[in-house]
Amino acid sequence: MITIEQAGRLRKAGVLWAPAAGDRFVVPDRDMDEDVFVVSDMTVEVHDYQGSKVIGFNGTTEWALDSIEQREVVWLPREEQLRALLGNHFRKLEAVPDGYAVELTDSIHRADDAEQAYAAAVIHLLGA
Repeated sequence: MITIEQAGRLRKAGVLWAPAAGDRFVVPDRDMDEDVFVVSDMTVEVHDYQGSKVIGFNGTTEWALDSIEQREVVWLPREEQLRALLGNHFRKLEAVPDGYAVELTDSIHRADDAEQAYAAAVIHLLGA
C-alpha cells in the first residue's frame, strides 16, 4: 500500500479521485491515520431470524461518522489505478532484490512495495 505521504503528494500534483467501490482512503489528522477505509456500496450483516440466518444489506453502520466530505480524506490508489495513471509511459514492473522496480520510458523507480514503486513513478511523471 502507498504511504499517506505519497498519497498527499499525488493529490497536490493534481491526481483526481472519483470514489468507487473498492477504493481505499484514510481520514488524516483525526487520530485515525492508521485506519484504512474502503468505499463500499453496502455492508453485509448476518442476522438470526426465526432460527435461520438472514443476510442483510445495509448502509454503513460501523463508523460513528455519518458522513465526511471527500476533500477531508486522502485516497490510497491501488496498483492498477496507479499503473493506469502512468499510461504509455509505463514499460514494466519487476521484482528486484529489495522490493520492486517500475520502469518508465525515461526512468526507473524502486520501493519495498509494488504500489509504492508505482506511486513514486507517478509522482516523478507529474513532476511533483
